[in-house]
Amino acid sequence: MKKLFTYSFFLLFTGLLLSAIKPVVTNDPVTGEDGPYLLYKNGQIFQGRILGDSAGKKLQLDSYSMDQKSKLVLQVGTDVPGIYFSVKLKEKLKNEKTEWKSPAKMFVLSDIEGNFKSFRTLLQANGVIDSAFHWSFGEGHLVLSGDFVDRGTQVMEVLWLIYSLEDQAKAAGGYVHYILGNHEIMNLDGDIRYVHGKYLEAASLLGQSYVNLLGENAELGRWLRTKNIIERIGNMLFVHGGISEAINNMNTTAGLLNEWSRPFYADSTFAFPSPQLDTIFGDLGPFWYRGYYMGQKATMGQVDSTLDKFNVKYIFTGHTIVADTITRFYNGKVFNTDLHHAKGYSEAVLKEGDLFYRVNLRGEKKEL
Repeated sequence: MKKLFTYSFFLLFTGLLLSAIKPVVTNDPVTGEDGPYLLYKNGQIFQGRILGDSAGKKLQLDSYSMDQKSKLVLQVGTDVPGIYFSVKLKEKLKNEKTEWKSPAKMFVLSDIEGNFKSFRTLLQANGVIDSAFHWSFGEGHLVLSGDFVDRGTQVMEVLWLIYSLEDQAKAAGGYVHYILGNHEIMNLDGDIRYVHGKYLEAASLLGQSYVNLLGENAELGRWLRTKNIIERIGNMLFVHGGISEAINNMNTTAGLLNEWSRPFYADSTFAFPSPQLDTIFGDLGPFWYRGYYMGQKATMGQVDSTLDKFNVKYIFTGHTIVADTITRFYNGKVFNTDLHHAKGYSEAVLKEGDLFYRVNLRGEKKEL
């Protein structure tokens, strides 16, 4: 196992272990902060926040005993100064299942890449969450098809919002599906070329590598490892990149793709023990494949073979920007949801009954 805590951070922990435990409700939010970063060490929970702005930043580090976990309430910032949402930690994390029945309504988007404003505006404008960041989609399902990290400056806020909405959705009879994309896998396995510089600075202040902030001793890291790379919901297949002919030719199922790949999300050696894993984590794998939209494009026959293999009628992908709006390809069987959210091109797919709509930041909808 990788060493997850540096010596410098250990010294900070040692001092904290000797101090009194602070109140279980975290400190009042401070404008300009980043985080929280929640890490575990020696039966303790450590919460790090980065305070300040471009003129200077500092680390605030608080500690709690594990028996206080159920009472711990995090305050997470948003894109609006002074506006925060609360997050309670999950009692238990478990791996997601692969196959689901189709709900009456569904909201699908991808590739937010740390653009919290676009994310929360889409959700609020279309009735998925309310103005207080609470779930308001009832028994509907929210499907997030990968790449919610990297590039942007509010990655942690995005992740904590998804994390918090999961339990709220379940309580209302709904569900949140978070399917990993190539950028989530990159963050886990140490490929940080697209991580915004503010997070490298935060990691340095915490005495950590950025990878450790999403590692096995971090709450968000443990949580991400429970997610799938492919799911089937009713007659729809959800995957970040797509399904290549190489995956079609494997003797596998969606469930096996998740089972085989999960132990290697954070593997940085790329010395996989099977040819199947080489394919899954390579350019022809579910979270890297771009063949629906560019290069040597997939044929209609290949797409139909995927539909038959996974027993679905539709495939939803992100990963590759092809237009400024949600689009359908291959006789309407493949949906592309990747848009340039950072430039203001934000839409999602709303499914109501058997009808599909594209919806925008103003809550307007148009049938697809």
